[in-house]
Amino acid sequence: MDTNLMQKLERIFNKTAGSNQIYEAVLFVQNTGGDFSYSKGHGGRDIDSPLLMASITKLFTTSCILALQEQGRLSLDDGIAKYFDKAVLEGLHVYKGKEYSFALTISDLLFQVSGLPDVYEEGNNNAKNRVINEDFYLTFNESVEFAKKLNPHFAPHTMKRAHYADINFDMLGEILEKVMGLPLSEVYKKFIFEPVGLKNTYLPESENNFVPKIYYKDKAIHRPKFVMSSRASSGCVTTARELMIFIKAFFGGELFDKLIFDRLSSYNKLQASMWPICYGGGYMRIPLNGVATFFRGKGEIKGHSGSTGSFAFYYPVKDLFFVGDLNQMANAALPIKLSMRIAMTTI
Repeated sequence: MDTNLMQKLERIFNKTAGSNQIYEAVLFVQNTGGDFSYSKGHGGRDIDSPLLMASITKLFTTSCILALQEQGRLSLDDGIAKYFDKAVLEGLHVYKGKEYSFALTISDLLFQVSGLPDVYEEGNNNAKNRVINEDFYLTFNESVEFAKKLNPHFAPHTMKRAHYADINFDMLGEILEKVMGLPLSEVYKKFIFEPVGLKNTYLPESENNFVPKIYYKDKAIHRPKFVMSSRASSGCVTTARELMIFIKAFFGGELFDKLIFDRLSSYNKLQASMWPICYGGGYMRIPLNGVATFFRGKGEIKGHSGSTGSFAFYYPVKDLFFVGDLNQMANAALPIKLSMRIAMTTI
């Protein structure tokens, strides 16, 4: 056991948890074999406390898409027009007067290079501002209609950059249900929960399913309706212990052939508000050898974070996985900064 690293992680976590923005937090760090392991909780949290995965759910959706491709039941090159009615797609992506809606592919959605706008962040009546003040359910069709009222950012896969938008993964979730003929919760169960033994991870589907409260600044808010409507992009609940099991399985080849990462490794910079995050095939990639770290880092961390403070990353240079939650939706950069700091301290 590396006691020096343990002490560094302890200092980093205590400093982060001691911030006046953080009321609950948990950190869990392990290597692949598990012979190095560190965990710490704050505010009554531990590695078995329920946490809202938020956008880490996108990794579940990615896993299922890749597993179905491996089985030959879909292809990343499939046009999405194969899976949606004309009425759903028409007018969704119109850029500089040209309709691209029917030219979009599964790959465009997975790599976040569709150019579609983000209903959660964009527009005067965006979902993020609404959910701070009220709980509401947003159907898939309503999300699509909201997206149609916003302007796309570029023609699909033309700008050598990506634009992060939940609608991309909401659409992938609909595709999964259509291919499998099952509710999304059952798709996750078949391809993820059962294969790696997740017992306390679930996609909330009714008021009987527990949904953790989320802090916005100093206020704890409860938004089960919105969480249930987020589904394939942001809807799952888990624990740090089970999130660790999953992220190891995701990058370790237990859920799909990891040779696919060669194809997924092409990545593009996201919009400036999400710097320094880049997006590959269904997951975030954050370089550690750039301006953000004053060129002092090595390699990259890859995985995903969530807008509520959740994070799950792998640092291949040191064979370390770090997962957890800061449970603060007022500052989505916090889990990214913590994850980068953890990676940097191991060098």
